[in-house]
Amino acid sequence: MNFIKLSPRIAFLLGFAACAALLGVGAYLQFVEELEPCPLCISQRLAILATGVVFLLAGLHNRGRKVYAVVSAVTALSGASVSARHVWLQHLPPEEVPECSPGLEYMFQHFPLADTVKLMLSGTGECAKVDWTLLGFSIPAWTLLAFLLLAAWGGFQFVNGGDRPVSE
Repeated sequence: MNFIKLSPRIAFLLGFAACAALLGVGAYLQFVEELEPCPLCISQRLAILATGVVFLLAGLHNRGRKVYAVVSAVTALSGASVSARHVWLQHLPPEEVPECSPGLEYMFQHFPLADTVKLMLSGTGECAKVDWTLLGFSIPAWTLLAFLLLAAWGGFQFVNGGDRPVSE
């Protein structure tokens, strides 16, 4: 099988650019379209940021391609698991949706950090609300797809030899 061979540095930087674009879309939806992010949305943004940082470090460091490939795939799959939970919450019958929680600012001020993080990762009632769709898919569904593509892109770098040898 003949794959397109990219320099690992360029491939990782393209992954970083994709993560930056995803964060840009999130900022646009929040600040221009005025869609307020729920705790799971914030968690997904943090996972995109973490994946982007790994891609950026890999592109700048240009060594240890296989390690960075695995780490980027793992961070993207972690984000995919949060997105999958979010999609699941959105498809629950209304009577099974968890109750809404106080805002994140309130939680950070009045709850222990462990409880706040647990709420951010498990989702609440506001996470079940679908505010926006494109082609019938909600933002978390699109984010899940993006995470799976990022994980595949990172995993592909494990076998991508590129156009020149790179130190393992």
